[in-house]
Amino acid sequence: MSLAIFDLDNTLLSIDSDHAWGEFLLEQGAVDPVAYKEANDRFMADYEAGTLDMKEFLSVALKPLADNSPEQLAAWHQQFMASKIEPHILPRGEELIARHRARGDTLLIITATNRFITGPIAERLGVDDLIAVEPEMVEGRYTGHVSGVPSYREGKVTRLEAWLTDRDHTLHGAWFYSDSHNDLPLLEQVDNPVAVDPDDTLRQTAEARGWRVISLRD
Repeated sequence: MSLAIFDLDNTLLSIDSDHAWGEFLLEQGAVDPVAYKEANDRFMADYEAGTLDMKEFLSVALKPLADNSPEQLAAWHQQFMASKIEPHILPRGEELIARHRARGDTLLIITATNRFITGPIAERLGVDDLIAVEPEMVEGRYTGHVSGVPSYREGKVTRLEAWLTDRDHTLHGAWFYSDSHNDLPLLEQVDNPVAVDPDDTLRQTAEARGWRVISLRD
């Protein structure tokens, strides 16, 4: 039995759930239609380029959580799951999770997207353990700030090390599946790194290092 770690966006999903949530908020009229769209698209491009300013991104991405009641957010998230997420869950990704589950592996999703967005997605995929960006909450409401280290790039390694310590797990024999070169710091830590429908940079790195390259898309 080993640890099977999965990135979420563009790995188990065919979309980026963070960007899709931004588009959903725009459709609801919940955010500025010009400024928020520009920021949402720019942050996506910066992420793909490996130049994302995580602090700036989170200041924008977490603000709608602080601006709306938990009840409104929960109602929106139900709609979001049905309209934006469910159609983009990759069946072959679910099969991959099922194979690791059948082996008795411990399943973990680790993502740079925040827990408000990704918690219900991980639950839908049947993965109990999730490391995500943690939006700060005070007295039952989001503050718009982040709690702890964001699980992005080297932050994924930091957060995973803490998670392993808390659970007395190790990375011996571990797998990590990801599409993004932003995850190279963690891919380099596991015995079984797998590039999933990788971006060009990750594909080149994977091929140079002899890592497995797979596709979960039809």
